[in-house]
Amino acid sequence: MTIDERAVAYRDTYNEQLRARGVAREAAERSGPVVRQLLAGHGGLITYRDLGGLEGGELDTFIAAQRDHFAALGEEVEWKYHGHDLPADLPERLTAAGFTAGERETVLVGEAAQLAAEPVPPRGVTLREVTSRADLERMQAMEEAVWGYDHSWLPDVLERELNGEGDPCVVVIAEAGDEVVSGSWMRLHPGTEFASLWGGSTLAAWRGRGIYRALVAHRAQLAVARGVRYLQVDASDDSRPILARLGLLPVTTTTPYVWKPAAEPQERPAG
Repeated sequence: MTIDERAVAYRDTYNEQLRARGVAREAAERSGPVVRQLLAGHGGLITYRDLGGLEGGELDTFIAAQRDHFAALGEEVEWKYHGHDLPADLPERLTAAGFTAGERETVLVGEAAQLAAEPVPPRGVTLREVTSRADLERMQAMEEAVWGYDHSWLPDVLERELNGEGDPCVVVIAEAGDEVVSGSWMRLHPGTEFASLWGGSTLAAWRGRGIYRALVAHRAQLAVARGVRYLQVDASDDSRPILARLGLLPVTTTTPYVWKPAAEPQERPAG
C-alpha cells in the first residue's frame, strides 16, 4: 500500500469511527445529519459524519436553522468543517450565512504502536502523568505564559474528564525542577480504535529540544497499553511537520467556521 493509499484508508477509518461515533452518541442533540453541543464557556459546536446529500437551497436553509438555534440561546457556534466534506461549496455557503473561517489545521493519523518509542526528553526534564487540580492549574499557568490569554477553562475541562465525565482523559506534563515547561493530554474514544492527542504547548525557552516528540512517544505508549490502534491529531502548522516526521500521515484538514451574535449596543449615559 502506497503512502497515499494509506492516507485514504486512515481518512475513511477516521470518518467511520470517530466522526460517526460523534453522531451516534446517546446523549447527543441531533438536528438532521448533525449533532449540536453547548460547551460550558465555549459556545456551541456542530459536528457530523456527513451532510446526507444536502446541497443548494436546502443546505442554505439547514445552515441558517443551526445558526438561528444558537442565536436564540445568545451563544456563538462553531461549525467544524473538514476539507473533504461535500458539497464542495460548503465553505462559501457557511460564509454567506455569516460564519467566519478560523485557522485551518491538518488532521494527521498514525499507528500508535509505531509511535510508541521510548521517550527521550532533554536533560533535566521529566514527564509525569498528573491528576490533581493543583497540577492542572500549573499547566494552565504555562499555557497562559505561552499564548498570552486566559486559559481558566482548562483545569475545569480536564478535571471533569479525569473524573469520568465524557471520554477518558490522560494528562501528561513535562517539568524542569518545579516548573511546568510543557503540557499535553490524550482522550480515549471508547468503541473506536482511536485516541486523540491534544496540547503540547511549550515555553519558548524550552522549544526545539525534543519535548513535544517525547510527549507524543509517552502518550503513544500509554495508548498502546490501553489497546489503542490509531492516534489522531488536529495539528497546527507548528506541530504538523514534527508529527509528519514521526510517521503520522495528513488525511484531511479541519477549519472552524464560527458565527457570533451581534454585540448588544450599550446605552448612552444620560445628560
